Amino acid sequence: MHTNPFDFRGMAKSYLSTPFAPLRPHRNNYANFPQFNYLIRPHSHPHPHPNPIFIFSSQFAFPLPRPLPNFPLRALHSDAPNKGSVNVRQTPSYQQWDSLTANFSAAANIPFLLLQMPQIILNTRNLLAANKLALSAVPWLGMLTSLLGNLSLLSYFAKKREKEAMLVQTLGVVSTYVVLVQLTLAETMPLPYFLATSIVVVSGLVLNFLNYFGLLNAGIFGFWEDFITIGGLSVLPQIMWSTFVPYIPNSILPGATAFVIAVLAVTMARTGKLSENGVKFVGGISGWTATLLFMWMPVSQMWTNYLNPENMKGLSAFTMLLAMLGNGLMLPRALLIRDLMWFTGSAWATFFYGYGNIACLYFLNIISKEFFLAATVGLISWIGVAFWKDSVVHGHSSPLASIRDLVFGL
Repeated sequence: MHTNPFDFRGMAKSYLSTPFAPLRPHRNNYANFPQFNYLIRPHSHPHPHPNPIFIFSSQFAFPLPRPLPNFPLRALHSDAPNKGSVNVRQTPSYQQWDSLTANFSAAANIPFLLLQMPQIILNTRNLLAANKLALSAVPWLGMLTSLLGNLSLLSYFAKKREKEAMLVQTLGVVSTYVVLVQLTLAETMPLPYFLATSIVVVSGLVLNFLNYFGLLNAGIFGFWEDFITIGGLSVLPQIMWSTFVPYIPNSILPGATAFVIAVLAVTMARTGKLSENGVKFVGGISGWTATLLFMWMPVSQMWTNYLNPENMKGLSAFTMLLAMLGNGLMLPRALLIRDLMWFTGSAWATFFYGYGNIACLYFLNIISKEFFLAATVGLISWIGVAFWKDSVVHGHSSPLASIRDLVFGL
């Protein structure tokens, strides 16, 4: 028995191995997205042009930059500079908390690794017992989608120099790839798809780490970012659509439509047809689509819980606790560096996937009251300490100021 390769409802467990996004402020939009470095910088053109709207070269026409608002919404510009924190970063308390939050992010590898190992061990046992049919229950296309999400976020963190988050994403890539190897050995995943996936995985890991160490040509990394942008934007609407099948028709139209839009957007950005803000938006698509892919998993799980409450008995409370811990450990770091995308994804997974499913298990009388209360108190305490400490190191009188900084970049 083989699974339907277009059935996206089986969301991969490695979705859990996912923190979320930026770090250092950059001086301009082009530096953020090296794939567009070849575009003419309007403000650096040596001679003014009589046309007030466009500055022309022999190849490209690029509009003059529009003035930015005083208070940009960081939800749309997740890597916008946070100038107000430059002096704060020199204080000993900030540097100490900076080091601690980096260690918290690194520690997230432990629960994420514990999440991956049971599936890998079970698959190995079934392969050794020649029980290939058992592995058909693992949806290889769902695992492939998860792999794309991990690679997208790995590129994002490599560009932002967040090495601890890079390690978490690398763990997600490697562990998911191991499962795909097992599925291929069980003849569940077609060999041509596996070979193509192997090329993408090796290329992604090599290119991202070369880029992290500054050893990669910007044009090559730009091509890679275009690839993951198109892939991520194509997969996201298909995953969302397929969650609600059979209540809506099973169709590949959402993914196909998104693919065409993604190719068009990347092409327009590369040929200088978009404004500066448009280039910035396209350059940030891959990170946000990967984040939204992982954020959709709790929605899918909650929908499944609603349709089949009895299936909750097969859900491990320990697994949900690990999911809550892994993503929760990322929150202080994302908050400290004012990374809205990373914070949004981690908070969503912490509350709606990890804690949300623990709450469902409790209300269905599957876990004890003590377990639920311990998880609740622990989570609230951790979030409270993170916001309190962040407000202290930034010199704020209220933790609410940290939320304001995170969202609006003040």
